[in-house]
Amino acid sequence: MKQSSKILIACSLSICIILAGVLNGYGQIQSTDKRYIRIGSLQNHVSAYGSERAWNNTYYEGLRWPSEYKETDNSVIQRMWIGCQDFTNPFGSYYETYAISFYADNCDAALYPVKLEQTAKFQTPTVFVDGTDITAPYAEDVDKIDETIIPDRIVENVVNTSMGLTITRRIMAFSQQYHSSYMIREYTYTNTGNTNYDDDIELDQPLKGVRIGFGIRYSVCREGSYAIGGEQSWGKFSWVTKRGETYAQHAGERITEADPIVDWIRCGFEWAGQKNENAFDNVGGPWVQGTGRLRAPQHAGVAVLHVDKSATDKSDDVEQPLVLGWHAGDTYPGITDQSQSSIPNMTLAYQFISGSPYRGLGGNERFDEKYMATKPDPSTVHQDGGGTNVWICYGPWDLEIGESITIVEAEAVNGLDHVTCEEIGKRWLKAHLDPADKGPFTLPDGSTTTDKNVYKNTWVYTGKDSIIMMFGRAKRAFDAGYQIPQPPLPPPSVYVNSGGDRINISWIPSLSENEAGFAGYKVFRAVGKTDTTYEEIYDGGPGIYSFDDTDATRGQSYYYYVVAYNDGSNNTSGESNPTGQLMSSRFYTQTTEPAYLRRAAGSSLDSIRVVPNPYNIKARDLQYIGEPDKIMFLNIPGHCIIRIYSERGDLVQTIEHENGSGDEAWNSVTSSRQVVVSGIYIAHFEVTQDQVDEETERVLYKKGDSAYRKFVIIR
Repeated sequence: MKQSSKILIACSLSICIILAGVLNGYGQIQSTDKRYIRIGSLQNHVSAYGSERAWNNTYYEGLRWPSEYKETDNSVIQRMWIGCQDFTNPFGSYYETYAISFYADNCDAALYPVKLEQTAKFQTPTVFVDGTDITAPYAEDVDKIDETIIPDRIVENVVNTSMGLTITRRIMAFSQQYHSSYMIREYTYTNTGNTNYDDDIELDQPLKGVRIGFGIRYSVCREGSYAIGGEQSWGKFSWVTKRGETYAQHAGERITEADPIVDWIRCGFEWAGQKNENAFDNVGGPWVQGTGRLRAPQHAGVAVLHVDKSATDKSDDVEQPLVLGWHAGDTYPGITDQSQSSIPNMTLAYQFISGSPYRGLGGNERFDEKYMATKPDPSTVHQDGGGTNVWICYGPWDLEIGESITIVEAEAVNGLDHVTCEEIGKRWLKAHLDPADKGPFTLPDGSTTTDKNVYKNTWVYTGKDSIIMMFGRAKRAFDAGYQIPQPPLPPPSVYVNSGGDRINISWIPSLSENEAGFAGYKVFRAVGKTDTTYEEIYDGGPGIYSFDDTDATRGQSYYYYVVAYNDGSNNTSGESNPTGQLMSSRFYTQTTEPAYLRRAAGSSLDSIRVVPNPYNIKARDLQYIGEPDKIMFLNIPGHCIIRIYSERGDLVQTIEHENGSGDEAWNSVTSSRQVVVSGIYIAHFEVTQDQVDEETERVLYKKGDSAYRKFVIIR
C-alpha cells in the first residue's frame, strides 16, 4: 500500500474520531434528508440514515449511468447491518449478540443521524437560457466550498447507533472524464459510546466481535425494465458475479494502463438476465417494440479497495471481506426494534453477517457461473421475487472506546455506450424480425457469428470488462491518495440566448485559464432533446468567450454545454488513466431548457400559422428532430394566451406566451398530462397587451384582440 494512502486513512481516522467522539455540537437531522451528487457520468444521492433505499414513491432513483440520458437509474437498495457480541445497553439489558439494521424507519430507535453535508471544491457554475437560471433548482446540493479538497465533491454523513458504534461515511466523486463513472465510499466505524443524538457518552465498554454486512441490489436499469419486464425495475432478473478470489496473491501489484482489466480485484457486480416469460432473448434489454436499441447494457457493483486489519493495524487485510458473493434479495433477517423480543432475529442477523446464508439462500461463489447454464432466469434459482443481492460481510474486530476501523469501497456502473447500443440493437432486431437472417454478425474481437443472440450478448457482456476497468481506476486513484490528473475548472457562468438568426452562447472565463497547459474552450450541441448525441460545434483558445450558432434551423430545439480543456501536459504518466487532454465536466454547464431561432412577432392576426397541419404521426421523423409530438404556432403576437380546444369545445391546454417572439411550441399534451388523440382541434389566440411597431409606432394589436385556427392531428 502506498504511503500516501496510509496517511490519508490515518488522517481520515483521526478526523472521524474527533467528529464521532466529540461531535462538536452536531445535532439531530431528518432521516429523509438527502444530498445529490450530479457532476459526472454516474450520479447518485446519499441518505442521512447511513444507507440507501432508492424508492422515491414513484420509481427507484439513483446511480444514474450514463447520466446524460433519461431513466438510466440502476439503484434499488443498499442494506447494511452491524453487530457485536456480549453487549449491554445503557439501560442494563444484556445481549449475547446485538445487531442493527439500517433503514429509515429505524431512526430514533437504533439510528441517530447527526450530519449530512456536501462539500464542493469550487462554486457550482450557473447556467442561463434566455435569462432563466436553470441551475437554481440545484442550489441546495452543496453546503460549503473548500478549495483544498481533492475530489470535486465529498458528502460527509455521521450516524450514531444504539450500539455506541458511530458510522462516518465520506462519499467522494470526481468529474475528470476517466474517473466520473464511480464513487468512492470511505466508512469509518468508531466505538464512541454515543447511543443517541446528543453529545453525551452513554457507554464506556469495548465492543467485541464487531461485524458489518451489506446486501446491495441493482435494477440495471430502470429504462431496461420497460424492455425486459416491470419486475426488473427492482432487479428481479439481475445476475450477480464476483472477482478477487486471488487478491491475496496480487495485493502488492499495480494496475496499469497497459493491463487495466485485472481479474483479481475484489468486486461483485450485476447485470440484467433473462426473464423466462419472454419469448425473445432479453439480455441487454433490446427494445423490440421500437428501434431495437439495447436499454439495459449496464453492469453495476462494488469493489473493495481497503479494509483495516485491526484498530491498531491500518494495513489492508487481504483476507477481507469475509464474504463476497450473492444472496436472495428480499430474504434476510428483519430487526423491527431493539427490544429483548428481537434477540432471536438479532442472532440470525449476526450469523448472516458472519457468513451464514439466511435460510441457505446465498453463497460465496460466482452466482452466474454456478447457475446460468441451467437457470437462465436468475430469479428461479432461489424463488425470491426480490431478485439477488451482492452480499458482502466484514469482520470481526474488537474495538476499545475511541478505536476505529476503516473500510473503503468503490461503487461503479459501466457498459456499452449509447451509440453502440443503437447499432447492436438495431442489427439484432433486424435478424429477430427475419429468422432467415443469419448475418454474419461481427463480434467485439473481430470474429463473426451467425447467431444473433450470441452477437448481441457478447457485446453486452463486454460491460464486465468495462466495470472491472472502472474498479481498477478507482483503486489506482485510492493508491495515489486521490491525486489524479485534474481537468481545468469549468466556466463559472454560461449564457445561452435565442435570437432571430442565431443562438448566442457566451461564458465567463475559467479560473484555470492562467494555469500551465490551459488550451481553451469547446461548445457542444444537441438537437431536439437533452438525452441524445452531442456534436462539437466550436473549439477556440483562451481569450474568446462567445460563439454564435448560425447553423441552427428555425423551429428546432437546441441544447448546449461548454467545457474548458487543457493540452494534456499534466496527464502524461498514464498511472491513473489514459494520457491526453482533460476536459471539465459537461454536467456543470449542460442546458436542460431549449434555445431556438425565434421569429419576430407577427404583424397581424391573419398571418398566424399552425405547423405541421395536419400533424400525422407517421411523418413524425420528418418534422421536428427529437420532438416527435411537437406542433408550432408561428407568426403569433408577442404577448398572448393560446387556448387549445377539442372539436366539441373541451379546453385541452392553455399556453401563456410572453417572450415577445412570434413562435410558440406545443408538445401535444393536455393540461392533465395526456397525449391528445386523433381529431380536429381549435387554437384560440387572445392578445394580452397592446403591442406597437417600434419603428412606425403603428398599433399592431390591442389587448383582447383574438383569432382562431383549426388544425388536424392524426395518430
